[in-house]
Amino acid sequence: MRHAYRTALVTGASSGIGESFARLLAGRGTDLVIVARRAELLDGLARELVERYRVAVEVVAADLTDPAQRAEVEARLRAEPVELLVNNAGYGAFGAFAELPLNDHLAQIDLNVAALVRLTHAALPGMIERGRGGVLNVSSMSGFTPSPGSATYGATKAYVASFSESLHSEVAGKGVHVTALCPGFTRTEDDVPPNLLWLRRDDVARAGLEAVSAGRALCVPGVQYKAALPALRLVPRPLLRAAVNRMWQQAADTR
Repeated sequence: MRHAYRTALVTGASSGIGESFARLLAGRGTDLVIVARRAELLDGLARELVERYRVAVEVVAADLTDPAQRAEVEARLRAEPVELLVNNAGYGAFGAFAELPLNDHLAQIDLNVAALVRLTHAALPGMIERGRGGVLNVSSMSGFTPSPGSATYGATKAYVASFSESLHSEVAGKGVHVTALCPGFTRTEDDVPPNLLWLRRDDVARAGLEAVSAGRALCVPGVQYKAALPALRLVPRPLLRAAVNRMWQQAADTR
């Protein structure tokens, strides 16, 4: 059974895939709470969506790595529940683990994991009680492979995928859907056509919304990545590590 969500909260909504989520949901008549750090971008997006789609849009300017600001979003979710939570906000710092500042790694964990868990915990109990709702967590294909050069980022996305699949099983039969969206390389520009490697952000967001509405645990957008996932799971890990290590070394040599 597919769910049509009347209200949704989207994090990281000021640009990229998060903006696409907001636009697609507004186009379906969903009232929105849009969350990101950049208030001016959120305000502009909200005005456009209200004028074009006649939906209600609430702007919440918040840095989800700041405990006080994150707590305000958690409180908002508990006090004024939404039917769909889209945990899209994420951060990646790229480079050799030992060469990057520790704070860059901790910031990724704080946003990609801790904030996602806290917002999910704020929203999910009410959804279960009402017997209706959805949580869409944005993971990545990098969560399924070793990720030299983005070790912490890849590990956070592996956590998100595992966490989401586990919650999907916990809430099965309760009218609530939890889905992990695992895109590959995604263009943030609107005018770039898809190709064998790169996906368009609207296509990724649309696939994720369809998946959570249909109650699927895992969504991998793009036929190329759908085909790659079974292979990644079947290839012996030593061979996979060797392959990604060669790619990492080649990239390092060109710097």
